[in-house]
Parts: sequence; structure tokens; C-alpha cells
Amino acid sequence: MSSKYQASPTQVEQGLYIAYASLATLAVVPIYFGAFSSLKKWKNPEENSRKIKRQIDDEDDEDQDAPSESFSADDTFKLPILGSMALFGLHYVLGEFDTAYVNYALTTYFSIMGLFATTQVGVNTLTAILGLLGIKVDSWRINLARPSKEFYTAKFTLVHLVMLVASVMLAGYYAATKNWIASNIIAFSLALSAVQVFSLDSFKAGIFLLGGLCISDAYWTYGSSEILQAVIKQVDIPIKVVFPRLILGWPLGKAYRFASLGLGEIVAPGLFVALCLRYDQHRAGQRNATLGRSTGFRKPYFIASLIAYILGLGVHFYVGHTLKTTQPLIAYLSVACILSVFLTAMVRGDSKQVFGYTSEAGLAIAKAKKAALDKKRRLQAQKKQAAARRTAPPRAIHRVPKEEVYAAKPSPSVSVSEESTPGSPAI
Repeated sequence: MSSKYQASPTQVEQGLYIAYASLATLAVVPIYFGAFSSLKKWKNPEENSRKIKRQIDDEDDEDQDAPSESFSADDTFKLPILGSMALFGLHYVLGEFDTAYVNYALTTYFSIMGLFATTQVGVNTLTAILGLLGIKVDSWRINLARPSKEFYTAKFTLVHLVMLVASVMLAGYYAATKNWIASNIIAFSLALSAVQVFSLDSFKAGIFLLGGLCISDAYWTYGSSEILQAVIKQVDIPIKVVFPRLILGWPLGKAYRFASLGLGEIVAPGLFVALCLRYDQHRAGQRNATLGRSTGFRKPYFIASLIAYILGLGVHFYVGHTLKTTQPLIAYLSVACILSVFLTAMVRGDSKQVFGYTSEAGLAIAKAKKAALDKKRRLQAQKKQAAARRTAPPRAIHRVPKEEVYAAKPSPSVSVSEESTPGSPAI
């Protein structure tokens, strides 16, 4: 029965609309919550310059920011190139080795990555819910140290243990069945964690990232689509969110046909949207030094970029649905997000401040890189000087003959009185 099933045009249209709305939701939700999770506690720069000594206790641990990785313009300029190289490499590996073994290796890797991502997302979600309910969960601490140095410290609660067990079960279920719902949960968690952990240090870095990905995606879509399609067809890993093109009325047991959205089309614009939110926090913190962790500040750039992302998705879905052709989605999203910042800056009259902004993390990294570069240059200069001294010819030493020394040396004059006797001092 299922093999002869043919959906009506109306059912197909409705199914596609549901799929587009579902994919948009799966894309916007991790960007929104990941952006807010990426915010650090705002600290007064004047107080940051002072050395405040305090005892670290449990309350201080809860107030600590999660570790993050900041990307500069130089880093983001290289990312699209590295991504293209990885795609070429994966295509080569699939051509040289058995596809099944390649999928086993990739599934294992992404299952482990998904294990950590789903655990962290689940812990954050459950902790927030329990906090709203007023339920406090006891915590334990693991310290690996010796008297002079601490090697490792970790803090965990019962929520961590519960979510770890659930994540292991989810990863195992996905690896065994490749179920699309389990794949979506892992991909969703990976996207949210990436927006939370990674960050752009300036709008220049964001423009380089989105512009580079736009060019790269256009190349893979129009220039080497056969390589891209070959990799997509042979690899089944949770690097995209999917939804059935027709879910209502579809016969049970018949394989779905899916519409998909790649993680790159969520994470890259998501990093740009999160950058806009951090810039809004920066502007608010300059006016209010005691802002702390409050999110009750005005967010013009964040709202503009998030709306632009949603509009970019909508335009892409409409064009692809109407023309029935494959479109480079990241191009729509990149143009929409970048234009939203340009237009908002022009309307507010602070273009110079926007494009001259560098995050606190970016400034710290730039300062550390400059110090390391200066040290490297000093060491190189010292090595060159030492090498020059070793290779320099010995200096000729001019030795003056003793006769010339004695001749040039004046003899002391001694006056002897006639009345003095030998051996008596002269008067």
C-alpha cells in the first residue's frame, strides 16, 4: 500500500510549509538561546584593572563564566578555506575507502561530540527549570592536585549524572538506528553549544566569516556541485537538522523524504547574531558600570540581526520553493545579517563605534599575541647577535715593542744635593 501512495498537490504544499516552519524554528531557537548563553558578566573596566583578592567558594564558582574561544578577523578569514579543504579531503577518503567504514568512524566521532553537547544543553535547561521552581541541587567537587599545583578541578551535580546517562542512551540509539529525531536533537545541541562557546571578537571578523562562507557556498553549489552532492549522499551524520517534507497523512513504514538545513547555516550567522547581542551589552555597560549579568538592556542590533536572519530564511525558502532549484542559503543569510548591522548603525549614527568595536576577549587575545610576538622578535634578535659574534673574524691586536714603550716613557728626574751623602734623602 505504501509503495503506491501518491500525495495530492495540496498535501505536498501543506507538508512543505510545515517543514519550512519547523526548520526555521530548529534554526532560530539555538541561535537565540546560544546568544544569551554567550554573554559574560559585565564588569566595570576600572574595577577590572584593580587586583581584588577574595576567597573562592561555591558562590564564586556559580558566578564564573563558562570558557569560550574567540575568533579574530585573521582566524575567520581562514575558516572557509579550511572547510573547503575538509570537504575535498572527505570526498577523497570516500573514494579510497569503503563508505561503510568511513560512516562508522564519522558516526562514532559525532556521537561522542553529541554526547558532550546534549549533556551540557540538558544540564543548562534542567538547572534553569529547577531554579525557577526554587529547587536547589547539592553539588560535589573533584580536585586533582598536589601541595604546589592544582591539575584539575570539576564541579558536578545530580543533574549532570542524569543528563550524562540520558545522553549516552541517546547517542547509542542514534548510532544504532540513525533516527531523524535523535539526529535533530544532537544537531540542535551542537549548534547551541557552538554559538555559546565560540565567539567573534569584532564585526570585521563577522563580515569576513559570512563573506567567505558566501563565496565558498556559491562555489560548491554552482562550481563543484557534483562533489558536494556525492558527499551528502554517502555520509549520514548529524551535521544538519531535517524535517519530513510531508509528515501529516504519510503512510507508516514508508521512508520519509526530508528537507534539511546545515549546521553551518545556523552556527555561522548565529555567531554574528551573538556578536550583535554582546555589542548591545557593551553599549549598555558603558552607560551602566553595574550592569552585571542583567539582560534588561536595549538590544537594537541583536533584534535587527535576528529578524534579518528569519527574513533571509524566508526569502530562501520562497525562492527555492518557487524556482524548484538549489540555492546557496548562506548567501541570503549573510547579506541579510550584514545589511541589518549596516542599516541599524546608519540610522543610529554610530557606524564608527560599531566597526571599531573589539570585544574584551579579543583585546586580551590581541595583547597576548603582541607580547608573544615581541618576545619572539627579541629572542631572534639575540640569536642573530650571538651568531654574528661567533662568525665575526678575530680582531688584530697591535703589539708595541718594549723598546718603543721604554723610549716613549719619560724617565723620572732626581735632583741630588751636593751636600747630601750617599744613602741620605735629598733635601
